[in-house]
Amino acid sequence: MSLTAGFDIGGTEIKFGLVDRAGKVWFRGSASSPPDVRKLGETLAAIWSSLKQQARGKRILASGFGFPGIFSPEKEQIIQSPNYPGLDNLKLRPFLQPYFDVPFFLDNDANLAAYGEWATGAKGKPRSLVHLTLGTGVGSGIILEGKIWHGAAGFAAEIGHVIVNPEGEVCGCGNKGCLETEVSGPAIVRHYRLFSKGGQAPDAKAVALLARKGDKAAKESFNRAGYFLGIGLGIIISSLNPEIIVLGGGVMASGRLLLRPALEEARRRCFRAAFASTIIRLAVMGNDAGFIGAGLMARDKLKELILPS
Repeated sequence: MSLTAGFDIGGTEIKFGLVDRAGKVWFRGSASSPPDVRKLGETLAAIWSSLKQQARGKRILASGFGFPGIFSPEKEQIIQSPNYPGLDNLKLRPFLQPYFDVPFFLDNDANLAAYGEWATGAKGKPRSLVHLTLGTGVGSGIILEGKIWHGAAGFAAEIGHVIVNPEGEVCGCGNKGCLETEVSGPAIVRHYRLFSKGGQAPDAKAVALLARKGDKAAKESFNRAGYFLGIGLGIIISSLNPEIIVLGGGVMASGRLLLRPALEEARRRCFRAAFASTIIRLAVMGNDAGFIGAGLMARDKLKELILPS
């Protein structure tokens, strides 16, 4: 039996694992993302060494990497990474080459989360799927006709940087009022502190816990985030009319606290028929979608190299 390795590199955490041809996870792990790129390379090298041991004699054919930020497939380069600025303008292949002794393939992290959900979490592999990952930032990926949609230069599917509140906060990308500034984990914490007039919560998970206990400011924070998420969902449905929209990432652990107001607003923002034709659901693969998608992308890219059409 052969395996592929997948790496999902985020602004705060690296998730990684080994998957077989069917997408079954044989091993999973995580590590903190170091801010320094040199240390990132050393961290990835150490993880790679541990994955080869965890394979327990099985052959690892290839590796896939998902990096956060605007990714150029042609240049294999991160043009800009709002939530991991150390990656800005980094040419990824020469960066990784010294550490890896198998073929490896690269893409945006959110694209690969979408690929993971499409390949393993969606029954029948729909023709179109949009995946939103709500965490430190808001990542997104689009699958059209079974392929990752990169756009003309690789910069498609940056739905986290669609403007939903023109008078909103400045985003890490440099724009103002992006979806990310309203529905990410840090945004929910920021608004909780505002609504509670100084109340403290370390993360969105803590705000969700307070909301479930009846904290009015915490509930208001999720209602606000849900309102703007609903605007974003409406834009997706009106623009693409996808079969499925999948919502994942750590913030979605809040469940109906965020989903209920988001669906209500999305319904108001769309033609009824368009809203009714799109399934909106929580991610099946959870936080594993990124590294699973990276591993399966590596599997499929390697197959294309060996058996070109």
